[in-house]
Amino acid sequence: MTAGTGPHPARFAGAPAGEPSLATWQDPPYNRWAFANMGELTHTATVSRRSPEARTAAAVRLDALLPAVPDLLRRLEETCTDAFLVLRGTDVLAEYYGPGFGPDDLHLLMSVSKSLCSTVVGALVGRGLIDPRRPVTAYVPELAGSVYDGPSVQQLLDMEISIDYDENYIDPASEVQAHDRSAGWRPRLAGDAPDTYAFLAGLRGSGRTGEFQYCSANTDVLGWIVERVTGLRYAEALSAHLWSKLDADRDATITVDSTGFGFANGGVSATARDLARVGRMILDGGSAPGGRVVPEEWTRAVLAGGSQEAMTYAGFTDEFPSGSYTRQWWCTGNERGNVSAIGIHGQNLWLDPMTDSVIVKLSVWPDPDTPEWNAKQTSILLDVSRALDAA
Repeated sequence: MTAGTGPHPARFAGAPAGEPSLATWQDPPYNRWAFANMGELTHTATVSRRSPEARTAAAVRLDALLPAVPDLLRRLEETCTDAFLVLRGTDVLAEYYGPGFGPDDLHLLMSVSKSLCSTVVGALVGRGLIDPRRPVTAYVPELAGSVYDGPSVQQLLDMEISIDYDENYIDPASEVQAHDRSAGWRPRLAGDAPDTYAFLAGLRGSGRTGEFQYCSANTDVLGWIVERVTGLRYAEALSAHLWSKLDADRDATITVDSTGFGFANGGVSATARDLARVGRMILDGGSAPGGRVVPEEWTRAVLAGGSQEAMTYAGFTDEFPSGSYTRQWWCTGNERGNVSAIGIHGQNLWLDPMTDSVIVKLSVWPDPDTPEWNAKQTSILLDVSRALDAA
């Protein structure tokens, strides 16, 4: 029988962004896609290929670092670490997994996901599909009249847009919690936007540019732009332009809202080893085993850092006075040139160009983001970086 004919037509490879919905996924032709992609439509649970006993076997291999950081194991345990990995060149120099967690386990990356999204944007810039100088609405006209009507894609990447958006993770009245609700991360309340697209289009503010304001909504707008210029759902674009090129051990996952839109700002889950491959690609000038991901000039711009004048967030500059933010990466501006992707509750992808190393730390802090937890995390990352000088 010829493919695409008869009673079993070929399954179309990708559904348009926003289709199908919970209301239409069981109807033809959408069921041809939906039955193979249920994780994008409803909650799913993993049926592990490994026994519970195997999953709870902790792994520790820190010998190379302990002479210089003798209390490392204690500090990893005290900072609620699920996974810790040091990749120097292409060699795994050190690795730790907490009880119940292992090398094959996926871990929520929270806002480390933002740096993955910006990498996809960088790939599309390299292909000439996105011009960072153009206004956001040139790619997503549905945002006309919103706070994004005027700012450029580059200002979106660098989070230099003034928005009425409170990034207070524990305040139910904050915009970030409303954003979570639109994405299906929290129970919906009366008056909430029905999905992420509608939430983003409803954001307001002065739109003034040139000063840093951390805002998770910016990343989802980048994801919307990615969908628009590629014709792919965000999850598919993340695969096509990044994950499929890393020689990853495992598929990543991403949470999606009721329309199937991927939660680009915080919803990716991946293994520590595969996340380290992202850092390796940046240090390798944008190249990965599967080919070029982003232009070399993109990675140089990330490692060089952004505008120090624009960075006004004391929570970062208190630790790193020369710090900046660019292309959804935190740039310390310190003598080592450390650059980091950071997520709340202790997620970190840390680049140490001086030793050509990548450090991954995935954690479950009891608090989302406090100076005390951040200081402990930064101290570990810096101490390990310095230990690598002699390792």
